[in-house]
Amino acid sequence: MNATPGHTPVESILPKWVRGPQDFIGGLALIAIALFALWASSDLQGMRGFSFGAGTAPRMFGFLLLGLGAAIALVGVFTEGAHLAKYHWRGPLFVSLAILSFAFTIRPMGMIFAAMASFVIAACGTPETRWTETLIVGACLTAFCALLFPYALGLPLQLLPTFLIR
Repeated sequence: MNATPGHTPVESILPKWVRGPQDFIGGLALIAIALFALWASSDLQGMRGFSFGAGTAPRMFGFLLLGLGAAIALVGVFTEGAHLAKYHWRGPLFVSLAILSFAFTIRPMGMIFAAMASFVIAACGTPETRWTETLIVGACLTAFCALLFPYALGLPLQLLPTFLIR
């Protein structure tokens, strides 16, 4: 029986010795990312004397992330913590789609279209989006980018779509 009225006990698929499930699963996720980084950098050249090789920094950060992930997982084992929270896919999905749309549209459609489209796509990541404000902020950020990158920084970015230029 739970002492708090209106709350049912949370059932977990994790063993009883895991007292902080969210910390434990988060630590395991960091360990998995670290192991992938260590595997991916295994064929890169490491340290040779005092000179850094291409694989030195990825391995160094991989081992650091592995240690931090293990520490966080141990915190989940030894201290009482939050249960697993519900994960919402909408935000990460639309932000990822916005990044991909920018990557695929920057060359053929130009920076003005790509920046505005990716901003609007990313705004779809939350149901709280107010579209009037979103379009105003998107237009201001797009105008700022259109002035900053090609003119202030001198980067060779085309602003308009290729079919309008030719």
